[in-house]
Amino acid sequence: MARFTDHLYRDGPDNPFPGIKALERRLDREIPHRLGSNEGLDMPHHALSERFGAELAELARGYGDAEALGVRSRLANQYRLPVESLLVDAGADSLIALVLRATCPPGSRVVASAGTYPTFGYFAAGQGCRISEVPYREASGYLAPDLEALARVAQAQDARLVYLANPDNPSGHLHDDTAIDALRETLPKNCTLLLDEAYHDFRDSAWTPAQNRPLSATVRLRTFSKAQGLAGLRIGYAIAEPEDIALLNKVRIHYAVSSIAQKAAEIVLDDSREVETHIQAVIARRERLARWLEALGGDVLPSHTNFVALRLPSAALAERLHGELLAAGSLVHRPPQPALGHVLRITALEDALQPGRLAALERALRA
Repeated sequence: MARFTDHLYRDGPDNPFPGIKALERRLDREIPHRLGSNEGLDMPHHALSERFGAELAELARGYGDAEALGVRSRLANQYRLPVESLLVDAGADSLIALVLRATCPPGSRVVASAGTYPTFGYFAAGQGCRISEVPYREASGYLAPDLEALARVAQAQDARLVYLANPDNPSGHLHDDTAIDALRETLPKNCTLLLDEAYHDFRDSAWTPAQNRPLSATVRLRTFSKAQGLAGLRIGYAIAEPEDIALLNKVRIHYAVSSIAQKAAEIVLDDSREVETHIQAVIARRERLARWLEALGGDVLPSHTNFVALRLPSAALAERLHGELLAAGSLVHRPPQPALGHVLRITALEDALQPGRLAALERALRA
């Protein structure tokens, strides 16, 4: 049975505007006179140049590469993948919406953990999907999506898609590769596993090639918002089998990623040492924050992300502390799902470790 919507298996739709960069590649020569795409190439941009520099103004005038080949080529080299296994879009959120659009006709059943990244449910509802939510597994020192339950519900309801954040948001839990492979094997044949790996850079274990490979009937989502610090530019990418990427490209907004975002991603990818240094600094801060909260008596969950999750004795206490911190100017995250209302998620920034920054939390834990 087909995993993608039926109409995508027919010829077309074809992108009517593949862009001048793609045309230059096909012709194997530069086209110096861009007289056909009606861009504002003659806009002087004095104010923009004065504020941000001439190079940014130049990038802003023209459409970006619709195929994002510069970014994809760098990722392909880094991960030792064919470029055909990679798709670049306007952040992981845009990729979630894209995969839902391509795989789930209105009325489709989708499955996720109750309390996971809420944007998935928001987009799924907007797509007209029927959402089944599975409770987290919770125990001492443990809060994580229940993979067996996700698979069981997906099988019982013949789900078209299962969403899993790994590492998880908001708990920080990481399921290993063996567990992910087992989950994939137990899902219905016409079901896509949407594997949101926004925090993959912060996992403690050493990388292996298997962690970057395309998985059968699976779309891996990643982002430049976290480890690469480009959240404001909105750029992310998917890893999947080439035939799945080709189908996703049929319904992708081809100019969704700006020329500025692409250039920034290329620069960051070319300076891998700075990214790696930043990742290690974040992990060190995460551990410092976790140790500080634990020393106060807090129930801190193991994390493989750029945040720590603090589990409090009750949702009422978490709600009160969230409000007190916000009143003092510090915004931490409290999941909107009632089943996870006793959890506070704190980003491992240096600002979080400043004396007094989390004073309300410190007072409550010391009490």
